[in-house]
Amino acid sequence: MGYNLFNIKEVSGAFNKKLDNFRASLGDAISKGTNIPFADSDVSYVLKLQNDRLSRKRVDIDYSIYNRDENNRKYIVASDWQDAHYHSSVCFNSCGVKRIVRRDGKTSYRDDRRSVLYGTITDVMNGIHPENDPYSCPNCGSVSTVAGLQNGCSYCGTRFKMDELFPKITSYYFLEDAGMTKREFKGDFFKLYPFVVLGMYILGCIVRSDVYLPWNLVKNVPMLIGAIIGFCLGGLPAAYIVYVYLLFMKAIVKTIAAFGKIGTAGSRRLFESRMKKVSPEFSFEYFTSKALSLIKTAVYSENESEFMFYDGGPLDSKMKDIIDLNYGGALGVKSFVDEGNYVKVVTKAYFDVLYANDSKVFYKSQIFSATFRRRTDIPVNLNFSMTRIACPSCGASFDATKIKNCPYCGNQYDGTSDDWVLVELKYN
Repeated sequence: MGYNLFNIKEVSGAFNKKLDNFRASLGDAISKGTNIPFADSDVSYVLKLQNDRLSRKRVDIDYSIYNRDENNRKYIVASDWQDAHYHSSVCFNSCGVKRIVRRDGKTSYRDDRRSVLYGTITDVMNGIHPENDPYSCPNCGSVSTVAGLQNGCSYCGTRFKMDELFPKITSYYFLEDAGMTKREFKGDFFKLYPFVVLGMYILGCIVRSDVYLPWNLVKNVPMLIGAIIGFCLGGLPAAYIVYVYLLFMKAIVKTIAAFGKIGTAGSRRLFESRMKKVSPEFSFEYFTSKALSLIKTAVYSENESEFMFYDGGPLDSKMKDIIDLNYGGALGVKSFVDEGNYVKVVTKAYFDVLYANDSKVFYKSQIFSATFRRRTDIPVNLNFSMTRIACPSCGASFDATKIKNCPYCGNQYDGTSDDWVLVELKYN
């Protein structure tokens, strides 16, 4: 694992274009349910579920992700890591996120946040991209391509489980940007400036009512002109001092609000010291990406009990009001519990949440307690593979990535043998 704290590294041109196209398509994927390019199946499925949630809540959302600096469209690598098969990079670029939520044509909520988009882009280490390779359906023998079989064989309908075809964006989230572009700094300053000048004038009226009251200035045109020039010129340094002070206080408030996230700093070491004894393939980055995907999928699912990788009780009813769930940049590991050939990991996950209940739409920073479980006696298999998804009871093929029970015989498909499973999700 490497962090580029001092060595600024730009994303290569091809990957930068993929990230830019992903960002440009993300808003429509959420609000309109359109397909999004270069996203892996987990990200695409979560976006579909989120759009379904908006439809069920009967709310419309204008979700706009725009570039705050047209002269800076380059993504920077924040961190990268690799295992035996894949190389992943967390890349970032500043952006703005504007959301307008409407009900029955009336605006219920709006915000416009200066943000940084963090996207993880993953590619195979060996440079082999099998998307267009010819491949015979293992069930009926019909020739297709690897990419063509992603959604099932078009001839016999057999479903397959396969690794993602890379490179793919495997996760994304937004964090509030404390920085500002020059244009934003100047724009906010000049919005504040007239209020500071007005404040100075009111203060002048209080101190020197014999001079600065309106009727006194109107009687003397040169004095009026001089007062206007004096207040305007004096307002510049005063406004600057007030502006810097407000920015400083805002930074302090944000730091205090995020204080709890500091306690998650040791989670990487705790996780990897335990899990890498089982297999060197267990990375904290992969676990974090998988954990966020499972949490979002469970929250957005209409019936979480049907989700193959959720094995817990009914979720809190308030979670059914969530219409936008954004990772807050911190996932803390609270504890490990060994259960024979299984390990249970209890985490604390920070999110920025947009709710839409029957009466209002509102924003809230939220902490979830999420518990995950996985078998440890089966190594992680990250090589490209394609296997038929077949019910162990009746042999029928179905999409087990989205439902846990076979639609033909009702037998449950065990997800813990394949990957992490979410076994509990509640408010912290």
